[in-house]
Amino acid sequence: MSNSQPHRIKSISEFHEFRDLPKPEHPLVSVYNFKDIKYLNENEPQSLILDFYSIALKRNANAKMRYGQQEYDFKEGVLLFISPGQVFSIEGNAELQHTGWSLLIHPDFLWNTPLAQKIKQYEYFGYSVHEALHLSDKEEKMIIDIITNIQKEYQSNIDKFSQDVIIAQIELLLTYSERFYNRQFITRKISNHEILSRLEKLLEDYFSSDSLAKKGLPSVLYIAKTLNLSPNYLTGLLKSLTGQSTQQHIHNKLIEKAKEKLSTTNLSISEIAFELGFEHHQSFSKLFKTKTNISPLEFRQSFN
Repeated sequence: MSNSQPHRIKSISEFHEFRDLPKPEHPLVSVYNFKDIKYLNENEPQSLILDFYSIALKRNANAKMRYGQQEYDFKEGVLLFISPGQVFSIEGNAELQHTGWSLLIHPDFLWNTPLAQKIKQYEYFGYSVHEALHLSDKEEKMIIDIITNIQKEYQSNIDKFSQDVIIAQIELLLTYSERFYNRQFITRKISNHEILSRLEKLLEDYFSSDSLAKKGLPSVLYIAKTLNLSPNYLTGLLKSLTGQSTQQHIHNKLIEKAKEKLSTTNLSISEIAFELGFEHHQSFSKLFKTKTNISPLEFRQSFN
């Protein structure tokens, strides 16, 4: 068994299959009870990467989790936040004993809503936070009630209000979590993950400016120089932290911005391609489909 390459799970359905859970009732949002996971996957312990958000409330576990450079045990109730693309691993006995709940949210569920951008502002989703959130019994009950409400909503008949109701519940959960974190001392230490945070800010600033239209996609050399690192060192570091190269991080940010423009503007595909630094919209469409398995037009039409 090799731990060198993290195992990437791209969809919530794939995660349910990996954990031997029933098929999810909603493709982009899912709540599951930890008691339904009886055993670790035979390929564990190994590093995992999820392409969606995970918010886990866990306690009384006979397993340990490594997230970034921090190790957590779950003897007490803790709330843990994992963003898409972050690496973690779970080690423990083959037969699991644990209680709690987990909420999975695919980023595509958030597109065309203010939460798509706002969720990135919550610091507790970052590697730089080196503590899980410890909850009091009262706080734990509040979080469980919200998670249960989300589950009930997608289990009922889906209508035009369903997404708004679920989004509102997710925002409430995140706001309470921020309040709880503010009363808990958060230790921070200098680590390689600060480079990852600097990279994410650099890409966000670049993609939010007019640099794309004027200069095109940033090169790996440009990114490395701006971070005062060699290209090979930066790519090696990112591979160890996220399982992806610098070029893949650039493309991920591009697709994120493309989805934002496709879901929130009336710009044509050609206009979006130009704003994202492409001379020909065919090149943009080809890259988008390679990364998402659907065309930009198909993605846009999914909101109609």
